[in-house]
Amino acid sequence: MPNVNRRANIGAKGRRRRLIGGAVWLVAGAIATAVIQASNAPEWWWATLVVPFTLAALGYFQAREST
Repeated sequence: MPNVNRRANIGAKGRRRRLIGGAVWLVAGAIATAVIQASNAPEWWWATLVVPFTLAALGYFQAREST
């Protein structure tokens, strides 16, 4: 993306909140992955991991881009 002048619509506090939220969802996804692996859950349970990892990515990218 070209270097354009962009204004962030959140401050440092909002960025920190989104980054922490992303980290929490990443840990939750990692724990859920370990539980699913250890319990030999049915294969369709693996699809539920989309939710925490998607929320973790959203938090990270929103904090990085200040949106």
